[in-house]
Amino acid sequence: MLPALRRWTITTVAAFTASTAALTGAYFTGQRAQAAEAGAVSHAAPAAKAIAAANLYVDPNSNPAAWVAAHPGDSRAARIKTTIADRPIARWFGNWDGDVTAAVSRYVGGAERAGATPMLVAYNVPGRDCGSHSGGGAGSPEAYRTWIGQFATAIGSRQAIVVVEPDAVAQLDCLPNDTERQIRLDLLRYGVQQLKQKAPNAWVYLDAANANWIPAGTMAQRLQAAGIADARGFSVNVSNYYTTEQSVTYAKAVNAGLPGGKTFVVDTSRNGNGSNGEWCNPAGRRLGTPPREGADAELELWVKVPGDSDGDCGIGPGIPAGQFSPDLAIRLIDGT
Repeated sequence: MLPALRRWTITTVAAFTASTAALTGAYFTGQRAQAAEAGAVSHAAPAAKAIAAANLYVDPNSNPAAWVAAHPGDSRAARIKTTIADRPIARWFGNWDGDVTAAVSRYVGGAERAGATPMLVAYNVPGRDCGSHSGGGAGSPEAYRTWIGQFATAIGSRQAIVVVEPDAVAQLDCLPNDTERQIRLDLLRYGVQQLKQKAPNAWVYLDAANANWIPAGTMAQRLQAAGIADARGFSVNVSNYYTTEQSVTYAKAVNAGLPGGKTFVVDTSRNGNGSNGEWCNPAGRRLGTPPREGADAELELWVKVPGDSDGDCGIGPGIPAGQFSPDLAIRLIDGT
């Protein structure tokens, strides 16, 4: 998928270390209970330690914000600005960025100067999206290892939320043989390890697809093989439309198969009307709950950029994956 992709997007939470555990902010308030062991999470108590979430970064250069700035006289601009562009949304990074070190450094640096926590999506695994609308990715396993190492180094010691490779675990089935599937799992495990080592204050979530794709037990096994032990948790519903309730039910079922359990986040960017069974620019969808601390999920985030196309499909014919469309945005605002 391209800068905005098929099923997804995100932005910030602080208190990633003990010294910042009491921070408060505009988008998230309240506290969570301590887990029985620091760093251990159960599906019954998603947070590893008591936290109060701080500001999530509102990206001034997101696709919706850039469109609004370029079209101040458009009758749709004010609604898109207040309803979408002024919300915290994740920034996706992949092979379109060129110099990933510079791109990530600029983005995370801007969030740091704003006193906010950025949300990032790493989306560059080889064979991305199985060659579909958002196909692409690093040209080789070696290139990906270099890329994800640079991605993690660019975050450094700063706070961030990172979703790792949406759909990559679920799409093991599209790879041609066991050797290719093992390479994919090894790369995901390497990426999570790189983030743990080089971006120690980042909250890292390995993607676990959506509520109606991979059986929960199978997903739990795959997450373990992909290195979930070194991540904070996993993400569900990225760039998809299933309700928060459905997503939480699925995440809890996945957690039942993970030793000790893990915390999880839900992408609520486009799930206001739930799913109609279609994933590629379906009609009748609506914006979901704006980013906030979740009741069951650790966080509810906008990982997918609302208004960014899923591809040349559905109600977005001729609009490439990742390209912002004001018409798609307005339809999400109105639920049409």
